[in-house]
Amino acid sequence: MAQGARGVALVTGAAGGIGSAVVSVLRARGYAVVGTDRVPRDDVRALDITDGDAVAAFVARVEDDQGPVEVLVNAAGLLRTAPALDDDDDLVALVAVNVLGTATLTRAVVRRMVARGRGSVVTVASNAARVPRTGMAAYGASKAALTAWTKSLGLEVAEHGVRCNVVHPGTTRTPMLGDLGDTEQVVAAAIAGTPEAYRVGIPLRRVAEPEDVAAAVAFLASDEARHLTMHELYVDGGASLH
Repeated sequence: MAQGARGVALVTGAAGGIGSAVVSVLRARGYAVVGTDRVPRDDVRALDITDGDAVAAFVARVEDDQGPVEVLVNAAGLLRTAPALDDDDDLVALVAVNVLGTATLTRAVVRRMVARGRGSVVTVASNAARVPRTGMAAYGASKAALTAWTKSLGLEVAEHGVRCNVVHPGTTRTPMLGDLGDTEQVVAAAIAGTPEAYRVGIPLRRVAEPEDVAAAVAFLASDEARHLTMHELYVDGGASLH
């Protein structure tokens, strides 16, 4: 057993900007963190969350070797952009990873949490789940579906002591941001807003750092949020006007 003082936390998307920040903050708070991603890196283990058999075997192995998973953070995600009229393949791919893959892993972990009568799940979605974005119909739809699924799961497992919450980042300074174009230009446009794309900008006049999102995740995962479930926390500097 290699449990930390607060138990084991499983983090998907751990090689990404937000995922790696979540790993760091949870470790600092005393969890024994197991990080996974599609491609292994350093101490991040390889896992394809769309492969149900691999997921089941992985979760069983983690609990056998490390101890019960007390916290699950779903930070794995795929981003593609395209007009809604042209996003056929993107919609399929985004739903496969962001919705079905995350649900597959979450079910495997939460079944065990339910049997123990405790556990915390935090799913990283996006403020695009709430606010329409030009060129992001498929991405926003996948994150909206993921949000609804997570909250419905939270309703069903609440009586078993398992909490399920959602964090919605806005524009965050991660490597994924570079997929949208020149990073500094994207950041400037996000802060200022782009009226022709119906985006209002960021009232706090800055984009999030991964640590900002990680802090919100860590709060919802912790006992400090013990009376929060099915909650949506927006970490976007006010960009969604929520």
